[in-house]
Amino acid sequence: MNWLAKINFNTIVKRLGAFRSAILLLVIVSILLFCGYRLGNFYHGYQTQTLAQQQTRLDFIYQQLVEKTQRINTLEVELEVERMANSRSQETLKSIEQAHYQVKKELAFYEKVMAPEKQANGLVIDGVSLTKSESPNHYRFQVVLVQQLLRKRYAKGHIELSITGSLDNKPSSIALSQLSTLEKKDLSFSFQYFQIISGELTLPENFVPETIHVAAILTKSKWQQYNRIDQSYPWSKSLDNITQSQP
Repeated sequence: MNWLAKINFNTIVKRLGAFRSAILLLVIVSILLFCGYRLGNFYHGYQTQTLAQQQTRLDFIYQQLVEKTQRINTLEVELEVERMANSRSQETLKSIEQAHYQVKKELAFYEKVMAPEKQANGLVIDGVSLTKSESPNHYRFQVVLVQQLLRKRYAKGHIELSITGSLDNKPSSIALSQLSTLEKKDLSFSFQYFQIISGELTLPENFVPETIHVAAILTKSKWQQYNRIDQSYPWSKSLDNITQSQP
């Protein structure tokens, strides 16, 4: 590398002469300018391509943002519509409940006049349902009790249930205590408006049920008098249905 140290501008001028040195300098400057121009163009093209890619990506993001915003606006409108519909449904349901309660009150009044044996101090047996399980002769039952009169105190008592039918081709009546492990406390009620008492029972083999009998018994206490109402329901109509009691 010592020969590079020996090279200087004066030496080049002495050897090449002033004219050739000027030409050489001009060529070197031209080459540097050309290289710089090309390098600048390359860098400018790279920057332009990068900017174009970034602009494309930005446009895509903006488009997604617009679509998401429109989707959010649509969902907000749908949510508001659902809220309004739900509010109207709640109002309709409330009015139906009020109408139903009013009908219950009127029904209680007429039943009290026309059929006082169907209710005790406003307590009625609203219905009985039976559901057959997968096990042979095994059923689930529900008894619905309703307080039709406005009372500040709870109606308290218990129910009794029995089934009449044919056992080995002979008339037979079987109490729930013989068909289920339910105890008296499982059949007790204490409510102000309504209560559902449910349980399970298993019928004997060769027993053909015909009628299910339900009794609601109001026990005597300081706040209520003893009373009892009995209702009977056809077995076949009670399956999978809340039935209306028959006289």
